Amino acid sequence: MFTLLRSRVRRTAFALSAVAALAFAGTAVTTATATTGAAAAPAPAPAKQGPTSVAYVEVNNNSMRNVGKYTLANGGGNVFDVAVVFAANINYDTGTKTAYLHFNENVQRVLDNAATEIRPLQQKGIKVVLSVLGNHQGAGFANFPSQQAASAFAKKLSDTVAEYGLDGIDFDDEYAEYGNNGTGQPNDSSFVHLVTALRANMPDKIISLYNIGPAASRLSYGGVDVSSKFDYAWNPYYGTWQVPRMALPKSKLSPAAVEIGRTSRSTAADLARRTVGEGYGVYLTYNLDGANRSADVSAFTRELYGSDAVYTP
Repeated sequence: MFTLLRSRVRRTAFALSAVAALAFAGTAVTTATATTGAAAAPAPAPAKQGPTSVAYVEVNNNSMRNVGKYTLANGGGNVFDVAVVFAANINYDTGTKTAYLHFNENVQRVLDNAATEIRPLQQKGIKVVLSVLGNHQGAGFANFPSQQAASAFAKKLSDTVAEYGLDGIDFDDEYAEYGNNGTGQPNDSSFVHLVTALRANMPDKIISLYNIGPAASRLSYGGVDVSSKFDYAWNPYYGTWQVPRMALPKSKLSPAAVEIGRTSRSTAADLARRTVGEGYGVYLTYNLDGANRSADVSAFTRELYGSDAVYTP
């Protein structure tokens, strides 16, 4: 049986109690100044041919640095092209009746220690994106009551990207529990306004969609379809194949999704082989931890890139 939804979401959401398209490896990262230090230009990484590989990291338990420990035996290129910090939250202030961006202590630690958690990845040519998801408080991407409210939250997101020298934002519309705390139900305009404003704020950064929840089915409003404003969209069900239903080219879609260490190696290989065979450009993985997962990773890199993966502690 495949894993329905992410167990990571449940673990992470309940633990929270405190407050242009991606270039492949070798492309210079953003050098915008952040409070934790500017992102240094990376040394040229060995070129690699094949789909973009994405790694979500549960930072409550694991270090972002793990993403940079895997290279291809043939050529030495990075296995992973995008590292996703999982996860910040959209929370709700019952006093002001507004949504706000929340970091638990582990996410805040990653951001505050960008020099050691984020910059080393960027210096290798790996993009680092912040994922944002609901937190059981009624606030979500799909229920902003006005364009002004959606734009205000978009500014919080883009300001965070600029402040910490990140490469973009990932939307994950799970566990919002719309209606809690007197919040509204999903509406058709909210996510369109949010994505439109965010893209205007950061035209050259990554915006990705974990293709689940009310927001994912509300991409068009008032004659505006925001599908083209995303750099990537991926299947949210690990161990399965499901093409995200949005108007993006195959090069920006990941129908495959695997949980490293839980999805069998044979399934990971089959999904990677299908990704290449059907011409899709992204391969999604979740829950990269600090163990040597080279055997699990090699199962899909052989199919994606014709090479085993090498783990370097």
